[in-house]
Amino acid sequence: MFELDRRVFLRSALGSAAATSVWLPLFGADEANDSKKDSEFDPDTLFLTWQRDPTTTMTVQWVGKDDVLNERGVSFVAHGEQVWRSVVPRKRPYPRSKKRHAFRAELTGLVPGTEYRFQIGKSSPTYRFRTMPAKLTDSFQFVSGGDCGINHNAIATNKLAAKQDPMFALICGDLGYDDGHDAGISLAFLKNYRKHMIDSGGRLIPLVVGIGNHEVRGGYNQPRTSGPFFFALHDGLYSERSYATLDFGDYLSLVILDTGHVEPIEGEQTAWLDKTLAERTERPHLIVANHVPAYPSHREYDAENIRGTGAGNRKHWAPLFQKHNVDLVLEHHDHTFKRSHPMLDGVINKNGIIYLGDGSWGMLRPPIPLEKRPYLAAASMDYHLTLHRLEADRQIHTAIAKDGRVVDTCTTQKRPHRAIGRGAPS
Repeated sequence: MFELDRRVFLRSALGSAAATSVWLPLFGADEANDSKKDSEFDPDTLFLTWQRDPTTTMTVQWVGKDDVLNERGVSFVAHGEQVWRSVVPRKRPYPRSKKRHAFRAELTGLVPGTEYRFQIGKSSPTYRFRTMPAKLTDSFQFVSGGDCGINHNAIATNKLAAKQDPMFALICGDLGYDDGHDAGISLAFLKNYRKHMIDSGGRLIPLVVGIGNHEVRGGYNQPRTSGPFFFALHDGLYSERSYATLDFGDYLSLVILDTGHVEPIEGEQTAWLDKTLAERTERPHLIVANHVPAYPSHREYDAENIRGTGAGNRKHWAPLFQKHNVDLVLEHHDHTFKRSHPMLDGVINKNGIIYLGDGSWGMLRPPIPLEKRPYLAAASMDYHLTLHRLEADRQIHTAIAKDGRVVDTCTTQKRPHRAIGRGAPS
């Protein structure tokens, strides 16, 4: 097994945020007076995400009052450059929240692997971010998890995640537990993320999300309008569907699915998945993420007619994961830590796919004992995140508990000719 370098994977506790050098554009006298008025504008819901190509774009979003300050544009510049560009954010009402609007500005034409600074208005605080590299010439890492909430456990995991200095965070379902009707909870999730998800260099950590049952009124088989806060913030990536692919250059594809919350598993989504994976089979790193697990660690396994058990995933999606050489499946919903054995056609096989996660960023349940779930290689009752380190030809996945303990680690690697069909258990 790959020996972990704990100095890489586990950062020591952070002190105060690193000081940020600030270069401000020059203004005339009248503009300087205006700039004093908006110098304190610092939205507590600010976050970064992507709608497309993380190597050359970044999307800046926040929720705030209908204030003229918010309409003055997002200005941005590469570190070391002097010419600032500006984008006017799009504004629209935020659901179920009086006088609040969601603001979005997509920054495009960025240089891969570069640090940028940006401001909202003329002299608001200067924020920082990094674009993703164009090629995977050096290793990098990101964190993943699910089932967050807004409690102190979720905040502790946020802080732990930031200490890993990830390039981004992937949270696949059950973000704040707003259930499609509580705007206050949806905003509290953003405020927690804004406050704590800053790396040791003072850069904001971009957020990529997938949909879960607690983003939707009714949980399952609901119309898109039942997830008002999720789609108000994330319809940049999910403009037409509640599932999507995010491609990072030619080295990583994240395929993020909807386990029956807005779109059925079978039918159109499965057909899309088959085509999408076929187009990316040779991608060095091909990772699928969804909310409800195919191989649950807490809920029922053999329950065809019960929602949220993963039966549909196993029937419709697992064969496609095998067919198209998926490296890893991240799943959540059960509020434990779990890692499956490599699974092929429902049995343990060294040529199979590992299913990892089970969503305990801020929520917790006891897992079923391993002897009762033979497909599980490891499981525990730990608040946790997973740190993923991507190298040229392999991925190293480390589950870290809220208290900083390494719970588990495993390595996955592309198999060019993965067997398809039932094989003898290894």
